[in-house]
Amino acid sequence: MAVAASASCIFCQIASKSTSTTILHSDEKVVAFEDISPSAVRHYLVIPVEHIPTVKDLQRRTEDFSLVTHMLEVGQMLLHRDAPQCTHYRFGFHQPPLNSVNHLHLHCLALPYTPRWKCVKFLSLGSLGFLEAEKLLEKLKPLPPVISKV
Repeated sequence: MAVAASASCIFCQIASKSTSTTILHSDEKVVAFEDISPSAVRHYLVIPVEHIPTVKDLQRRTEDFSLVTHMLEVGQMLLHRDAPQCTHYRFGFHQPPLNSVNHLHLHCLALPYTPRWKCVKFLSLGSLGFLEAEKLLEKLKPLPPVISKV
């Protein structure tokens, strides 16, 4: 569930272009920029313009599925453009309580990790760890309509 943009949310400030952050991509749905503390050769964040606190606020519905799909497509496009030499990429979300900012953000990583120990931050630990974007999309994919036979 989305809430109004928060003046205290740094990502809301970035999305509204109220900071000096260099924007890599911007459209009506998302904004992308470099992570302030990169963990890989390239480490970008893609955030929704609308304030959505965490992955726990997303639901199995077309709007949320479409948003996360778009976030992933933007992240993939940016990494393929800016790090074509890399052969391994990761895309995903930290889940509460391990998320650092309460504004939904997709981590887009062109590997290897730098330094290598930073891979620990991106371990998949079930309901607490790093949630791969594709796994989240599986959870959000709307169910097909039930057609009753008369």
